[in-house]
Amino acid sequence: MKILVINAGSSSIKFKLVEQQDLSTIVAGIIECIGTPDCKISCHIYKAGEINAKQEEAHLLSSYREGFELLIKYLFKRPFIKDPGHLAAIGHRVVHGGEQFKQSALITEPVIEAIKKNIPLAPIHNPVSLTGINVFLEMFPEIPQVAIFDTAFHQTMPAKAFRYPLPEQLYTEYRIRRYGFHGTSHQYAANCAAELLCKPLSKLNLITLHLGNGASAAAIKSGRSIDTSMGLTPLEGLMMGARSGDIDPAIIFYMTHFSGYGYEKIERLLNQESGLLGVCGSNDLREIERLIKQGDERAILAIDMYCYRIKKYIGAYFAILGGLDGLVFTAGVGENSSIVRLQVCQGLEHFGICINPEKNSEEINSATEIQSDSSTVKILVIPADEELEIARQTLACLHNG
Repeated sequence: MKILVINAGSSSIKFKLVEQQDLSTIVAGIIECIGTPDCKISCHIYKAGEINAKQEEAHLLSSYREGFELLIKYLFKRPFIKDPGHLAAIGHRVVHGGEQFKQSALITEPVIEAIKKNIPLAPIHNPVSLTGINVFLEMFPEIPQVAIFDTAFHQTMPAKAFRYPLPEQLYTEYRIRRYGFHGTSHQYAANCAAELLCKPLSKLNLITLHLGNGASAAAIKSGRSIDTSMGLTPLEGLMMGARSGDIDPAIIFYMTHFSGYGYEKIERLLNQESGLLGVCGSNDLREIERLIKQGDERAILAIDMYCYRIKKYIGAYFAILGGLDGLVFTAGVGENSSIVRLQVCQGLEHFGICINPEKNSEEINSATEIQSDSSTVKILVIPADEELEIARQTLACLHNG
């Protein structure tokens, strides 16, 4: 029996097919650039835990529905799945579960209605997830399907962390509060950290840093998220690839009055034209690091700002955790940029965070410790695998009925 994982984003559909027994990967891939001439499906085929072959096909897809239908045909044509009866379950990543979902849920009509209700909080992502859910329910109505919510992991935050200092009505009527995102990634990183440190997660205090084009930090106390940097939307918090992160809200009023910018232009500027891209003209860390080596002042400033803001969150979370067992780097930048990891950790020695420059500069392909012998805090690099975490939670949901 197999479990199929669906991770739909704003312009792509990631997928992974795993064996139910041991969650070993059979095939993993992505359909990307949907709705553009560059649309393609590509995947890695695994054998005995290693990539055995690669495949890539170009396709013209005008919608996500066509993308999900193509994926089904692709998986059965190869055939990675010989018969629908060989599928134990299908797990779907859903970005926003609001306050209703504190854990994964078996998909039923009430769950679908709740996902619809949260569309105003995730207008780009939740409709895409619903499209995938509906397509797979139409094709395989007898197969259990599970929704894994990106916000669920952060639903353990106390009110003092998730409420904004705004009038009560904005929370009770409009649901304005901190929800947090990247929960699946933070949860996976925390579980891997516990395995690597050979301790129960319930006994650990961690700060997890999901650093990709989107970026967020989470404070995890005794295995539970008690604070996170993203808020009502993914715009709040750390400086990101093209998102501003934290700014003075009055900047928006100032721009409206003095620049003539309208609502849509400001929204686009803060979400798509700011962050690293806004400061130095690129949100590709490889390109930024190349520019730094050439002495480019804007690139140097961009990385300085990026790491400085991460440090501030580490300091704040260190204070509320009351002690720290591990600092965890994950996602594309966290896994691959030794410059970012080094610069983030430098100057945190008084917190017991001491990085080993030699270990940090080595190529990292699996969960690894990179702290020095004098460090009282473990510094971990953990390659992200949201799809594996979705598979784990899907299997757990099946076992829990």
